[in-house]
Amino acid sequence: MTVLIVDDEANIRSSLEGALGREGYQVDCAASIAEGRTRLREAYDIVLLDVWFEEGSGLDLLAEIMANTPDSIVIMMSGHATVDAAVRATRLGAFDFLEKPISLERLLVLLRNASNTIALKAENRRLPRPWSFPIVGRSPAIQKLLHEIQLAGSSSARVLIQGENGTGKELVARALHASGPRGEMPFVAMNCSAVPEELIESELFGHERGAFTGATQSRRGRFEEAHHGTLFLDEIGDMSVRAQTKLLRVLQEGEITRVGGNRPIKVDVRVIAATNHDLAERVRSERFREDLYFRLAVIPITVPPLRERPEDIPILVEHFAEQLQKQDGGKPRKFTSAALEYLRRYSFPGNVRELRNIVERLLIMSRGTSIGPEQVHAVLPPSASESGAGARLSDSVREFEKKEIEAALLAAGGSMTKAASRLGLERSHLYKKMKKLGWRPETLSP
Repeated sequence: MTVLIVDDEANIRSSLEGALGREGYQVDCAASIAEGRTRLREAYDIVLLDVWFEEGSGLDLLAEIMANTPDSIVIMMSGHATVDAAVRATRLGAFDFLEKPISLERLLVLLRNASNTIALKAENRRLPRPWSFPIVGRSPAIQKLLHEIQLAGSSSARVLIQGENGTGKELVARALHASGPRGEMPFVAMNCSAVPEELIESELFGHERGAFTGATQSRRGRFEEAHHGTLFLDEIGDMSVRAQTKLLRVLQEGEITRVGGNRPIKVDVRVIAATNHDLAERVRSERFREDLYFRLAVIPITVPPLRERPEDIPILVEHFAEQLQKQDGGKPRKFTSAALEYLRRYSFPGNVRELRNIVERLLIMSRGTSIGPEQVHAVLPPSASESGAGARLSDSVREFEKKEIEAALLAAGGSMTKAASRLGLERSHLYKKMKKLGWRPETLSP
């Protein structure tokens, strides 16, 4: 266990350091709040923190520790303890409060309790648990993906997720994090293609005050934010070769140095990367470092495009419709079988993201209690309905729609009103639809 003692009294620092060192603790000391802040750029298991300093209150540093490294256990110390200070320390997250002069016996009991708490948290993180991220589908392709997530999630090995835009690569990364030993720790995401080249090192590794124009204060980078957790690097294929070299060094050595700084900071981070590029091809064309590729792709996972699992489209439509209607408070709307068939036969170049957008558009733009193929046809891109393939799709959907109406009429004993109700349509709407399909609905019973 690592312990940091922050106290401005040299004799207390010295005596505690010696006593705890003999008990097997790894101990560092800081003589001021400022020095404590510097030391705390690295995470400590336990911090022994005085309340009163000439430069300010240790309670302010306590608040910073709880915000930046909430897994650290902080025990406050004071020779001038007040009830108010003890109450405030507890509210801020202090593990306990010790009065000076320090009883070594009492301190060792507290440290053992703190060590047990840390071990229990670590054990809880190792326990397998289901994740709450909806990766929806029943196709063999999605079942294979779920199996790979389950296997990879139980470790802390690096994962490279590959897949087209819109397939849900970040959702897979979050599921890997949530189902693994770091599930209770931070998940930090960064889109490499969205960060300008000149700022990417500062984003990843942080910077010290004055490191560059505009750096008015020190700032932690994504690696420090993800300490003990997971860092998700999306669109890793767009990272410059210079930044790749810096990233490789961190993966090799397990430490970062802030921009403008010279002190290495240890980081314990699981890195999950994702790309829509063929990274192997980028390695061959020398746009991506081969050694970094192999460091990242310890476990490669490919997310299938939606066109390879069309049987999942009806399930996804139902999932998104329910989700969006709960979110917006809209009235429930049913997608007819013909509408689902129309969607199932579309190729979805934008994958699951495009499908969700189309479902949302249909729920906003459609009236009535059901959504049919005409509404779907109206919102799909022109290329999907104007091409020869689109014409064949329309023909097959019309045939499917006729069969759907025939089945409803048969179940309703030939009653137009009952058949319309079964299909979720107004009677007048069903009448128009049947005429459009070449039937004479006036020959049927009302």
